[in-house]
Amino acid sequence: MVEGARVRLRGWQQAAVALGSAVGALVDPRRADLIAALGETTGKPAFERVLERMKRDPKGREVLLDRPRVISNNVAHAWDLPENTFGAAYAKFMGSRNFSPDDRPPVRFMETEELAYVAMRAREVHDFWHTLFGLPTNLIGESALKVIEFEQMLLPMCFMSVIGGTARFSDRQRSLFFKHYFRWAVRAGMKATDLMCVYYEKHFHEDLEEVRQRWGIIPAPSIQG
Repeated sequence: MVEGARVRLRGWQQAAVALGSAVGALVDPRRADLIAALGETTGKPAFERVLERMKRDPKGREVLLDRPRVISNNVAHAWDLPENTFGAAYAKFMGSRNFSPDDRPPVRFMETEELAYVAMRAREVHDFWHTLFGLPTNLIGESALKVIEFEQMLLPMCFMSVIGGTARFSDRQRSLFFKHYFRWAVRAGMKATDLMCVYYEKHFHEDLEEVRQRWGIIPAPSIQG
Protein backbone atom coordinates (compact mmCIF):
# COMPACT_ATOMS: atom_id res chain seq x y z
CA MET A 1 0.00 0.00 0.00
CA VAL A 2 1.35 3.41 -0.99
CA GLU A 3 0.59 5.90 1.77
CA GLY A 4 -1.26 9.14 1.15
CA ALA A 5 -4.78 9.98 0.01
CA ARG A 6 -5.07 9.94 -3.77
CA VAL A 7 -7.23 12.31 -5.77
CA ARG A 8 -9.07 11.31 -8.95
CA LEU A 9 -9.04 14.18 -11.44
CA ARG A 10 -11.13 14.92 -14.52
CA GLY A 11 -9.28 15.86 -17.69
CA TRP A 12 -9.58 19.61 -17.23
CA GLN A 13 -8.65 19.34 -13.56
CA GLN A 14 -5.55 17.35 -14.44
CA ALA A 15 -4.54 19.98 -17.00
CA ALA A 16 -5.11 22.75 -14.45
CA VAL A 17 -3.01 21.00 -11.79
CA ALA A 18 -0.27 20.34 -14.34
CA LEU A 19 -0.20 23.97 -15.48
CA GLY A 20 -0.30 25.35 -11.96
CA SER A 21 2.43 22.97 -10.82
CA ALA A 22 4.64 23.83 -13.80
CA VAL A 23 4.35 27.56 -13.16
CA GLY A 24 4.90 27.12 -9.42
CA ALA A 25 7.91 24.88 -9.92
CA LEU A 26 9.49 27.41 -12.28
CA VAL A 27 9.01 30.16 -9.72
CA ASP A 28 10.33 28.02 -6.84
CA PRO A 29 12.25 24.90 -7.99
CA ARG A 30 12.63 23.84 -4.33
CA ARG A 31 8.92 22.95 -4.15
CA ALA A 32 9.19 19.16 -4.33
CA ASP A 33 5.41 18.83 -3.96
CA LEU A 34 4.80 20.86 -7.12
CA ILE A 35 7.43 18.95 -9.08
CA ALA A 36 5.85 15.68 -7.89
CA ALA A 37 2.37 16.86 -8.92
CA LEU A 38 3.68 17.89 -12.35
CA GLY A 39 5.30 14.48 -12.79
CA GLU A 40 2.11 12.64 -11.91
CA THR A 41 -0.35 14.74 -13.93
CA THR A 42 1.77 14.67 -17.09
CA GLY A 43 3.37 11.26 -16.68
CA LYS A 44 0.62 8.64 -16.62
CA PRO A 45 1.43 7.15 -20.09
CA ALA A 46 5.12 7.02 -19.21
CA PHE A 47 4.45 5.35 -15.86
CA GLU A 48 2.17 2.84 -17.60
CA ARG A 49 5.02 1.94 -19.97
CA VAL A 50 7.44 1.58 -17.05
CA LEU A 51 4.93 -0.66 -15.26
CA GLU A 52 4.62 -2.93 -18.31
CA ARG A 53 8.42 -3.16 -18.61
CA MET A 54 8.68 -4.08 -14.95
CA LYS A 55 6.05 -6.78 -15.36
CA ARG A 56 8.03 -8.31 -18.24
CA ASP A 57 11.33 -8.30 -16.33
CA PRO A 58 12.01 -10.92 -13.59
CA LYS A 59 13.62 -8.39 -11.24
CA GLY A 60 11.00 -5.80 -12.08
CA ARG A 61 8.26 -8.29 -11.19
CA GLU A 62 10.02 -8.99 -7.90
CA VAL A 63 10.06 -5.29 -7.07
CA LEU A 64 6.35 -5.01 -7.95
CA LEU A 65 5.55 -8.05 -5.81
CA ASP A 66 7.51 -6.92 -2.74
CA ARG A 67 6.91 -3.18 -3.18
CA PRO A 68 9.98 -2.13 -1.17
CA ARG A 69 9.90 1.41 0.17
CA VAL A 70 12.96 3.63 0.50
CA ILE A 71 12.28 4.92 3.99
CA SER A 72 14.50 5.29 7.04
CA ASN A 73 13.41 2.06 8.72
CA ASN A 74 14.28 0.06 5.60
CA VAL A 75 17.62 1.59 4.66
CA ALA A 76 19.15 2.46 8.05
CA HIS A 77 21.53 -0.52 7.84
CA ALA A 78 23.31 1.17 4.92
CA TRP A 79 25.07 3.45 7.44
CA ASP A 80 26.78 0.39 8.98
CA LEU A 81 28.14 -1.14 5.76
CA PRO A 82 31.82 -1.15 4.65
CA GLU A 83 33.04 1.99 2.92
CA ASN A 84 33.42 0.39 -0.52
CA THR A 85 29.79 -0.74 -0.75
CA PHE A 86 26.91 0.75 -2.67
CA GLY A 87 24.96 1.07 0.59
CA ALA A 88 27.74 3.00 2.31
CA ALA A 89 28.05 5.33 -0.71
CA TYR A 90 24.31 5.98 -0.54
CA ALA A 91 24.51 6.63 3.22
CA LYS A 92 27.40 9.05 2.68
CA PHE A 93 25.47 10.85 -0.07
CA MET A 94 22.43 11.26 2.16
CA GLY A 95 24.29 12.04 5.38
CA SER A 96 26.63 14.64 3.89
CA ARG A 97 23.60 16.60 2.69
CA ASN A 98 21.44 16.00 5.75
CA PHE A 99 18.82 14.37 3.52
CA SER A 100 16.19 11.96 4.82
CA PRO A 101 14.63 9.24 2.66
CA ASP A 102 11.33 10.07 4.39
CA ASP A 103 11.13 13.53 2.83
CA ARG A 104 9.60 12.46 -0.49
CA PRO A 105 6.03 13.76 -1.02
CA PRO A 106 3.29 11.11 -1.34
CA VAL A 107 1.73 10.13 -4.65
CA ARG A 108 -1.68 11.79 -5.05
CA PHE A 109 -2.82 11.64 -8.67
CA MET A 110 -2.28 8.06 -9.89
CA GLU A 111 -5.47 6.07 -10.47
CA THR A 112 -4.34 2.58 -9.43
CA GLU A 113 -2.22 1.12 -6.65
CA GLU A 114 0.21 -0.30 -9.21
CA LEU A 115 0.75 3.04 -10.94
CA ALA A 116 0.98 4.82 -7.60
CA TYR A 117 3.72 2.44 -6.53
CA VAL A 118 5.67 2.87 -9.78
CA ALA A 119 5.47 6.65 -9.42
CA MET A 120 6.59 6.40 -5.80
CA ARG A 121 9.41 4.02 -6.69
CA ALA A 122 10.67 6.39 -9.40
CA ARG A 123 10.66 9.18 -6.82
CA GLU A 124 12.38 7.15 -4.11
CA VAL A 125 15.21 5.69 -6.22
CA HIS A 126 16.27 9.19 -7.34
CA ASP A 127 18.96 9.35 -4.65
CA PHE A 128 20.20 5.86 -5.55
CA TRP A 129 20.77 7.19 -9.07
CA HIS A 130 22.58 10.24 -7.71
CA THR A 131 24.88 7.85 -5.84
CA LEU A 132 25.47 5.47 -8.74
CA PHE A 133 26.17 8.18 -11.31
CA GLY A 134 28.17 10.30 -8.86
CA LEU A 135 26.11 13.42 -9.49
CA PRO A 136 25.92 16.35 -7.05
CA THR A 137 22.64 17.95 -6.03
CA ASN A 138 23.43 21.37 -7.49
CA LEU A 139 21.59 22.74 -10.53
CA ILE A 140 23.95 21.09 -13.02
CA GLY A 141 23.81 17.71 -11.25
CA GLU A 142 20.02 17.69 -10.97
CA SER A 143 19.61 18.75 -14.61
CA ALA A 144 21.99 16.01 -15.77
CA LEU A 145 20.10 13.40 -13.74
CA LYS A 146 16.82 14.58 -15.23
CA VAL A 147 18.29 13.86 -18.68
CA ILE A 148 19.07 10.31 -17.54
CA GLU A 149 15.61 9.93 -16.01
CA PHE A 150 14.05 11.07 -19.28
CA GLU A 151 16.14 8.54 -21.22
CA GLN A 152 15.01 5.82 -18.80
CA MET A 153 11.33 6.69 -18.35
CA LEU A 154 10.37 9.30 -20.99
CA LEU A 155 8.62 11.38 -18.33
CA PRO A 156 7.59 14.79 -19.73
CA MET A 157 8.37 16.35 -16.33
CA CYS A 158 12.03 15.38 -16.72
CA PHE A 159 12.24 17.10 -20.09
CA MET A 160 10.53 20.19 -18.70
CA SER A 161 12.86 20.19 -15.71
CA VAL A 162 15.91 20.19 -17.99
CA ILE A 163 14.50 23.14 -19.94
CA GLY A 164 13.66 25.00 -16.74
CA GLY A 165 16.99 24.14 -15.12
CA THR A 166 19.13 25.24 -18.03
CA ALA A 167 17.16 28.50 -18.27
CA ARG A 168 18.38 29.34 -14.76
CA PHE A 169 22.04 28.57 -15.54
CA SER A 170 24.67 31.28 -15.56
CA ASP A 171 26.65 31.52 -18.80
CA ARG A 172 29.46 29.52 -17.19
CA GLN A 173 27.10 26.82 -15.93
CA ARG A 174 25.40 26.55 -19.32
CA SER A 175 28.74 26.15 -21.08
CA LEU A 176 29.87 23.53 -18.55
CA PHE A 177 26.59 21.60 -18.79
CA PHE A 178 26.40 21.38 -22.55
CA LYS A 179 30.13 20.85 -23.05
CA HIS A 180 30.58 18.08 -20.50
CA TYR A 181 27.36 16.86 -18.88
CA PHE A 182 24.55 16.83 -21.44
CA ARG A 183 26.15 14.46 -23.94
CA TRP A 184 27.44 12.30 -21.11
CA ALA A 185 23.95 12.10 -19.56
CA VAL A 186 22.32 11.09 -22.87
CA ARG A 187 24.92 8.34 -23.34
CA ALA A 188 24.73 7.22 -19.71
CA GLY A 189 20.93 6.99 -19.75
CA MET A 190 20.97 4.91 -22.92
CA LYS A 191 23.79 2.59 -21.86
CA ALA A 192 22.48 1.75 -18.39
CA THR A 193 20.25 -1.22 -17.79
CA ASP A 194 16.55 -0.59 -17.15
CA LEU A 195 17.09 1.07 -13.79
CA MET A 196 13.45 0.80 -12.74
CA CYS A 197 13.88 -2.99 -12.80
CA VAL A 198 16.70 -3.03 -10.24
CA TYR A 199 16.06 -4.17 -6.66
CA TYR A 200 18.63 -1.77 -5.21
CA GLU A 201 18.09 -2.69 -1.58
CA LYS A 202 19.34 -6.23 -2.20
CA HIS A 203 22.69 -4.88 -3.46
CA PHE A 204 23.58 -2.49 -0.63
CA HIS A 205 26.28 -4.86 0.63
CA GLU A 206 28.01 -5.15 -2.77
CA ASP A 207 31.00 -3.18 -4.04
CA LEU A 208 29.95 0.11 -5.62
CA GLU A 209 32.17 -0.25 -8.67
CA GLU A 210 30.98 -3.80 -9.26
CA VAL A 211 27.29 -2.84 -9.31
CA ARG A 212 28.07 0.12 -11.54
CA GLN A 213 29.72 -2.21 -14.02
CA ARG A 214 26.90 -4.77 -13.81
CA TRP A 215 24.22 -2.15 -14.44
CA GLY A 216 26.10 -0.32 -17.19
CA ILE A 217 26.57 2.85 -15.15
CA ILE A 218 28.93 5.48 -16.57
CA PRO A 219 29.89 7.80 -13.68
CA ALA A 220 29.65 11.54 -14.23
CA PRO A 221 32.71 13.41 -15.46
CA SER A 222 34.84 14.83 -12.64
CA ILE A 223 34.84 18.51 -13.52
CA GLN A 224 34.91 21.39 -11.09
CA GLY A 225 32.51 24.20 -11.69
